Amino acid sequence: MRVSLRHLIPEAASLSPRERLRSAGGALIGILATGLICRAALGSDSTLPILIAPMGASAVLLFAVPASPLAQPWSIIGGNLIAALVGVTLALLVPDPTAAAALAISVAIALMMALRCLHPPSGAVALTAVLGGAPIRDLGYGFVLWPVTANSLLLLGVALLFNNLTGRAYPHVLPKAPAGHGTRDPLPSARAGITASDLDAVLKDYDQILDVRRTDLEAIILQAQIRSYRRRSGQATCGEIMSRDVIAIGPEAPLHEALQLLRRHHIKALPVTDERARVLGIVTQTDLLDKTLWDRAGPRLGTKRRLHLTLARGRAPHGCVEDIMTAPVTTARPETPIADLVLWMSDAGLHHLPVVGPDDKLVGIVSQTDLLAELLADAAQNAPAARSALPVAVEIAAPV
Repeated sequence: MRVSLRHLIPEAASLSPRERLRSAGGALIGILATGLICRAALGSDSTLPILIAPMGASAVLLFAVPASPLAQPWSIIGGNLIAALVGVTLALLVPDPTAAAALAISVAIALMMALRCLHPPSGAVALTAVLGGAPIRDLGYGFVLWPVTANSLLLLGVALLFNNLTGRAYPHVLPKAPAGHGTRDPLPSARAGITASDLDAVLKDYDQILDVRRTDLEAIILQAQIRSYRRRSGQATCGEIMSRDVIAIGPEAPLHEALQLLRRHHIKALPVTDERARVLGIVTQTDLLDKTLWDRAGPRLGTKRRLHLTLARGRAPHGCVEDIMTAPVTTARPETPIADLVLWMSDAGLHHLPVVGPDDKLVGIVSQTDLLAELLADAAQNAPAARSALPVAVEIAAPV
C-alpha cells in the first residue's frame, strides 16, 4: 500500500487566530501558575520535584481541546492517579525497569479504559514513576500525592477558570435538551435522518476510541443536515413567511383582555411588548390554562401562583399578563433562515416565534402553520426536478 506524505499529515483544524491564541495562552498560564504555586508550597530548597513532564501534555488537552473526552476533569485526575499508583507498584515489584515500564503502561491503560478516565499523558506519568530515577523512586507512594495529584489538581483548577472566562464551557457539556412531551417518543429531530441509535450502532461496529463524544458528533451531524436543507431550500427566511400585522398586548393588561384578544382574532399566542414595541415575553393559550384558575368571571391567579410571584419579585402580583407570560422568549430575525426554525420549533415545542428587527422591536411572528406551508410549497417545487432527474440516474446506473 502506497502512503504519500499528505497521508502522514493530519488535516488542518478550522480554527480562528483567536482560538489558537486562546489555547497557547491558556497553556502558558496553566503551567506557569501550577509551577509557581508548587514552588511557593515547597520552598526554594526542597528536593521534591515542582513539576513533572506529563503536565505539559495534559496542558495541551485541557487548553487546546477542552471538549475532548480525554480532557475532562475525571480523565486527568483519575487517569493520573491510577497511572501513578500502577507505576509505583510495578517499580517496586518488577526488578527490570524495561519490563516494569511496559507493564505499567499496559495495566494503566486497561484500568483507565475500565474506569472511563483515559488520559494519554497518564501513560507518561506511569513511565515517570518507573524510570524517573532515584528522586522519584525514593518518594515511593508519596509520588502519587506529590507531585502527581498536586500538579493535576492545580492545572485542572486553572483550566476550569481560564476556559470558562474565555468562552469555552469546561467541563464540556452540550446545551440542555428541550423537554419532551412526557412520553417515550424521542424529539422530532431525533426521528428524522440519522438518529442516536444509528450512531450508536455504527460506533459499536467501528470499535475504536474517537476523540469526540457521541453527543457532540450527533449535534454536528444535525447542524450539517440543517445547513444542507438551508442550501437546498433556496435560503427562505423568516421575513418572507412571517405575519406582519401582529396582535400584541402590554404586560400590564388584565388577563381577561388577553383572553378576549385570543378569541376575537382566532389566534393562540400574543407577543407581550413594552411601549416601544420591544418584546418582553409571550402569552399563549397554554399559559392561560396552566398558570391560572378559572371561574365564571374567567381566568384569575390562584393563591399558589400569587405566593410564588410575590417571593420571586418581592411584590404582590396584579393579576395581569406579566404574571403568566413566558419570558424570556425565543425570537428570530427577518433574515433568519427557516431551516433554523425547524429545529427550534420542533424540538422545543414552540408554536409561535416573534420576529424582531435590529432595534429588537416586534416586526412579525412566525407560526408552525406558516412554516409548514413554506415547507410544503418548497417540497412541491422541488418534486418535478427530482422526478426529471430519476431517468438520467437510472440510465447511468444501467449496465452497458
